[in-house]
Amino acid sequence: MEDNNFFTSEEHKQLFILYRKLLQLSGETLHPNDCSRLKKHLIQAISLKKISRNEFGMNPIIKDMQTAVIMAEEMGMRRASILGIMLHEIVKNGVYSIESIQEEYGKDVAGIIRGLVKINELYSKSSIIESENFRNLLLSFAEDMRVILIMIADRVNLMRQIKNSPNEEARLQVSNEAAFLYAPLAHKLGLYKLKSELEDLSLKYTQHDVYYHIKDKLNATKAARDRYIEAFIQPIQKKLEEAGLKFHMKGRTKSIHSIYQKMKKQNCPFENVYDLFAIRIILDSPLEKEKQECWQAYSIVTDMYLPNPKRLRDWLSVPKSNGYESLHITVMGPEGKWVEVQIRTERMDEIAEKGLAAHWRYKGIKGESGLDEWLNSIRETLENADSDMEAIDQFKLDLYKDEVFVFTPKGDLYKLPQGATVLDFAFTIHTNLGCRCIGALVNGKNVQLRQTLNSGDQVEILTSNAQTPKQDWLNFATTSKARTKIRQALKEIAAKQVQFAKETLERKFKNRKIDYDESILMRLIRKSGFKTVTDFYQSISSGTTDANDVIDKFLEMKKKESDIKEDVVYRSAESFSMQQAAESQNTFKDDVLIIDRNLKGIDYSLARCCNPIYGDDVFGFVTISGGIKIHRNDCPNAKELKARFPYRIVRAKWAGKSQGKQYPITLRIVGHDDIGIITNITSIINKENNISLRSINIDSNDGLFSGMLTVMVDDTSKLEALIKKIKTIKGVKQVNRG
Repeated sequence: MEDNNFFTSEEHKQLFILYRKLLQLSGETLHPNDCSRLKKHLIQAISLKKISRNEFGMNPIIKDMQTAVIMAEEMGMRRASILGIMLHEIVKNGVYSIESIQEEYGKDVAGIIRGLVKINELYSKSSIIESENFRNLLLSFAEDMRVILIMIADRVNLMRQIKNSPNEEARLQVSNEAAFLYAPLAHKLGLYKLKSELEDLSLKYTQHDVYYHIKDKLNATKAARDRYIEAFIQPIQKKLEEAGLKFHMKGRTKSIHSIYQKMKKQNCPFENVYDLFAIRIILDSPLEKEKQECWQAYSIVTDMYLPNPKRLRDWLSVPKSNGYESLHITVMGPEGKWVEVQIRTERMDEIAEKGLAAHWRYKGIKGESGLDEWLNSIRETLENADSDMEAIDQFKLDLYKDEVFVFTPKGDLYKLPQGATVLDFAFTIHTNLGCRCIGALVNGKNVQLRQTLNSGDQVEILTSNAQTPKQDWLNFATTSKARTKIRQALKEIAAKQVQFAKETLERKFKNRKIDYDESILMRLIRKSGFKTVTDFYQSISSGTTDANDVIDKFLEMKKKESDIKEDVVYRSAESFSMQQAAESQNTFKDDVLIIDRNLKGIDYSLARCCNPIYGDDVFGFVTISGGIKIHRNDCPNAKELKARFPYRIVRAKWAGKSQGKQYPITLRIVGHDDIGIITNITSIINKENNISLRSINIDSNDGLFSGMLTVMVDDTSKLEALIKKIKTIKGVKQVNRG
């Protein structure tokens, strides 16, 4: 790798430092020819110019070596993972095939590279994490756990290296993905140190001022915190030594991201966040005495400082599914401050720092039941989830939740997220059990479906063959599986009810020898206040609406429409309604919008929530289906979209106008209900060139009217001129754009 054009002088130095470090960390696991073969393959890829720098200008070989060091040093991974990282670029770029890699390095290395290449293919199709890609991504991860670990390590490395990059847009996208996808995964795998680093760096790059505000405050209060920690630790240290325990202690300040989340949650400034730090007692205990000595240390701490019993977390007796073991207690320290104390052994601390990777090493196997359980839950969640962001958000929330441990009457143990209900437990065991569940016996007592379960509860599910899922179940079901299965069941029930009601209505039409006119029925449904046709048929199915009453109203409407009557020109605004048939949409060949980096020919549509028109300040939002919705910058939904999904926002601006292009705009009008007010409004609109009235709906009450007008206009300047003219009409008090 002596290509002088490929490596800068600084990168040459880094190359040898990283190489020596990797040998030191994983030398004993490498095969004799691994290093020479790897060097030969990389030199060939460089000479063929098959590997190139990324959007941040990073050298791919240096970047992969940095990622490999993180894998070896912070996750405990060795040969297969390191070689997989170093070789995946040359396989991805076609220098070598998966088959030849498998032949030279083995099945393990080839499997990891296959997963990494698959993920890169997903990213090349769309760099935005939409729900479908996110789903496929996780399913790819689940084939080999080391692939997800490599992806997390690679993102940590990338986030560390891009602090000075001028490519602000790429850095923002990378940071949003780190917070949205990689930090929750790191959390679930027990990689708490890396999870905190990803969240902190993401906050630093996306909310620079907030990050440095908290950082500066932490630096300013560091001396006072250190003094407090010292005063808190001293008496505990003395007692532990007297008890003959081997240990070391350290204070740990909360991450900047955690402090920011606490400030937001409690709606308070930095100064009012009291639990800024935790004390960790790490015992050097033999395996058979671990629990005994941890509880001994717990007893010493709680004898000295008043504990908060509600804040005891015992992951010593029943560890988390990711292998995490520890005792957490919050106690009242000097000056009335709450301090969290974590008690664990050296072995537990390594598992807490390095997650499942360390857990496997202690178990002496590549996989274990807790891991398989978690993988199965991921597969089930993703395979059954609806293709919408709600399912993905719910899955993301599940990653963060703590667990409760519940027993069946036979003594089988189930893990559920904290806050799970009897209904969640029923669906966890089996979908049919969930659908027929009517309640449960919890510790021998009868409870309802919505009863929240606690660790240690023994639960026997009660069922009835007459039971079916209800809409309100979604109000208290918390797990992804339960919510998904309830939605599926409700859709099936609704479809059957609608079909039955439709057949009933058509049969009654036939029995009364009345010609069925669908267009009249649709107008009747709208006039009756139903939002959808499905709601109408469900109303018939439930008995709320009588089918015979519907037919009577149908005949009445049909008779009215057949009697042509002359409308009186001057009348009150009360209950005035005028609908025109929507004009057929012309096809415009020229793009009137430029999306993102001057791209044309992109599939876009105008959002109905704010109805943007030519001249409005707008932005694009990438939808789940892949199209782009155009919103006004002052759209009521803009703030939430930009806050929740910044990585799906694209720039958009108006270009040249297409000839004859018009946009539907809704105007809200309020005023006095004077005679002739409608005629005056419609008269002004009709006099305007290239503006047409599509519909008016106006109601009056106690001498006032309020109404909605839909007009077709070319651009904002014509719209503003029209609004000014309508405001001049006598009796009109207010005109606002919808």
